[in-house]
Amino acid sequence: MDALRDAAGDEGGAGAAAGGAGDTGARDTARPGDTAARDAARRRDAAVRAAVEQGLLDSEPLVCLLDTAGIRASAAALTGAFAAATAPGTPVLHAFAAKASPLVPVLRLLADCGLGCEVASAGELALARAAGIPAERIVLDSPAKTTGELREALALGITVNADNHQELERLDALIAAAPTRSPIGVRVNPQTGAGAIDALSTATATSKFGIGLRDPGARERLVRACLDRPWITRLHAHSGSQGLPLPLIARGVRELHALAEEINAAAGRRQVDTLDIGGGLPVNFASDEETPTYAEYADALREAVPALFDGSYGLVTEFGRSLLAKHGTVLARVEYTKATGGRPIALTHAGVQVATRTVYAPAAWPLRILPYDAKGLPKTGPPVAQDVAGPACFAGDLLATARDLPELAPGDLIAVPDTGAYFFTAHYGYNSLPRPPVHGFTADPPGPVRFTPVRPAQTTTEIVAESGGALRDALL
Repeated sequence: MDALRDAAGDEGGAGAAAGGAGDTGARDTARPGDTAARDAARRRDAAVRAAVEQGLLDSEPLVCLLDTAGIRASAAALTGAFAAATAPGTPVLHAFAAKASPLVPVLRLLADCGLGCEVASAGELALARAAGIPAERIVLDSPAKTTGELREALALGITVNADNHQELERLDALIAAAPTRSPIGVRVNPQTGAGAIDALSTATATSKFGIGLRDPGARERLVRACLDRPWITRLHAHSGSQGLPLPLIARGVRELHALAEEINAAAGRRQVDTLDIGGGLPVNFASDEETPTYAEYADALREAVPALFDGSYGLVTEFGRSLLAKHGTVLARVEYTKATGGRPIALTHAGVQVATRTVYAPAAWPLRILPYDAKGLPKTGPPVAQDVAGPACFAGDLLATARDLPELAPGDLIAVPDTGAYFFTAHYGYNSLPRPPVHGFTADPPGPVRFTPVRPAQTTTEIVAESGGALRDALL
């Protein structure tokens, strides 16, 4: 935890949205002069070398690394972009989407950077509280909140965004029984359309999230529901995530702002005082360059909704992937190599358990593969088209197919960058493969690279316990 605390100082095809599938693993493909990207690549190289030298891979063939300086830089870029865009004194809460990296030390680090937390389950709420995040900086979103979850949030004073009219009726009863200091909002679906990845587009005509604004009579019913409940003081919209172009995200925010103006005009007062505009800034998976930037996102919002930043409304954001993705790296040993049907295959310990989306939807989620030798030094040599496979027992467990890389050999390492959100942070227990250890690192020259545990490796004893080991005779 010390290194985490002390490290201060999507339009186009799905593949294009998530990163270029043809990437060859080059380490520095950012624009000339992009110092931040080059510095991040240098820190990653230093961390890989240090992981070998310090023995992180001696007992574990797979480790995951988080660049704390990079995380802090992303948090500063977010807060700085909105501070520059908003009128002085405007309340702004940046609530990190816990699902992107549900690790308590990460939530604690981001809280130290001034961020709150957006949670979507009782488990995520427990993580946020364990990280010490105050209730007033937590936002609860979920399309299926139980009565118990709502009651707990209201008792703690956590912001609640209701998903539908039935949930509003449930809140009617809970608030009547026990008044709350929790800000209450309503999630709306602007129904502005899908991006490049359907599964991550939440503003489609039939999305499961929120109250659709374009269904017949829906807008009028929602306005009336708000007027009947003066305790509704917020509106929330989130159009999706990876694969959404900035203009489409901004269009959803414009619809949200217009609805707030309509409700306030109908109420004859400023009933809605805060807009939760969600997150969804897409991530570049094709190189080390961080693009689009938060400043570009703020510019897109300012162009589409000029009044958004004038101080009329407090703002909440819910970014996840864009804060963490670029600062995580999977590091795995090559166990064996072989050739089948004339194609070389490198069998590694990184597969579906740490890169589930890539394995099951490779066209939408291609990842770069960076080769290193057994000493942790960047590997060079003539490119050879080869598969990079994981350890799981099914044929599709591949991180890359026919990828041009220097020919890998047993004992070499592969690094898989851009995996700090939704990849190794969301373990998939196929084949009872254990959760790998996660280490934060600082790599500030001239000092040595320092690692600190963020999540320990899962033991086989823990796997047995989770799988009912203490209940082995239960079904006899």
